[in-house]
Amino acid sequence: MPIFAAGIFDNMNFVIRDIEKVVWEQSTKFPVIALTGPRQSGKTTLLKTLFKGYTYISLEDPNNRAFADIDPVAFLNLYSDKVILDEVQRVPSLFSYIQTIVDNSGIMGQFILSGSQNFQLLNSITQSLAGRVALFKLLPFDFGEMKSGNLLADNVADACLNGFYPAVFDRSIKPGVFYSNYIQTYVERDVTELTSIRDTRQFRTFVSLCAGRVGQLLNLNSLANECGISQPTAKSWLSVLESSYIIFQLQPYYQNFNKRIVKTPKLYFYDTGLLCHVLGIRNADTFHSSPTKGNIFENLIIAEYQKKNAHQYLHNDYWFWRDSNGHEIDLLTQNGNAFDIFEIKSTQTVMTEHFKGMNFFDEASDGLAGTKTLIYGGDQNQKRTDYSVLGWRNI
Repeated sequence: MPIFAAGIFDNMNFVIRDIEKVVWEQSTKFPVIALTGPRQSGKTTLLKTLFKGYTYISLEDPNNRAFADIDPVAFLNLYSDKVILDEVQRVPSLFSYIQTIVDNSGIMGQFILSGSQNFQLLNSITQSLAGRVALFKLLPFDFGEMKSGNLLADNVADACLNGFYPAVFDRSIKPGVFYSNYIQTYVERDVTELTSIRDTRQFRTFVSLCAGRVGQLLNLNSLANECGISQPTAKSWLSVLESSYIIFQLQPYYQNFNKRIVKTPKLYFYDTGLLCHVLGIRNADTFHSSPTKGNIFENLIIAEYQKKNAHQYLHNDYWFWRDSNGHEIDLLTQNGNAFDIFEIKSTQTVMTEHFKGMNFFDEASDGLAGTKTLIYGGDQNQKRTDYSVLGWRNI
């Protein structure tokens, strides 16, 4: 495999996307590769760099889309030999034809598909390409990728405010300008395509209400009532935000451990830059004085694990755990018969009380806590007898 650099910036170092290697490897084992992710996460740059000998066709182009929609057979006769089809969910009729082509050809890596609307793309893949496709998710930069280009800020406030979308760094766009335009473009294009929204201002209010509930248990009734919409509408709009990679839900771990367990998910944004912008946080002073600072920091860390999971193709499951008395683990993942558990604190000082939740979980689970890690807002790692302490940049 050659060495690739998917982000080449005029005045910065290369940014190596972690997902490159595994995408390349799987393209030798599957006839179809599909890459999903939010708009502006770098999908097109990655695929053009990784598959340089391929023809690139964007189905955002009205002419290409009309050709593919009206005469898919002729379209694929022209573009079926090592082709990248971008925003392929716009012409769902292509998928059944692609299935026939790859079944007959037996060529690995013949079609590279990408799209920014997860629901539509996955639905088409499930119906037509199951077993023939390796599916990947490219999210905004993770910490390791940012470090490879010397882009990760030294302090939490700047990291959260800048966010992790490549364009902010590639084109030196001020975060406020980028995220303002991102929201406007997103509302005008994706949302109106996925669901019927008559009042985009009301939808923006809904997004703001979601931002204000980051790190909290999701209460659909409260969210709907405060926005002035029905609960089914709130559920539908949440689905739209998830399918467009704006938000994700962290599910609770249901194992009882002889306690009453919360079974309601929590809400998070994939990108803290977008989150801060929606919350009206524009500078470090506002960030530090905001009552939501701890929630934003928690979002930063949990989103980082989600990004690493996708980019490194780990297939880990992550949950949080909370009982009815408020005892909580911010993040956990199963490791064999035990659980690796994480406590997340925005403070720059490590205090004894920060370990209480992990100790409680260990007792409640009869010793099933494996590694216990405190992630905090400082920069020094510590190795303690029963715990690991990690500065936020070091996870």
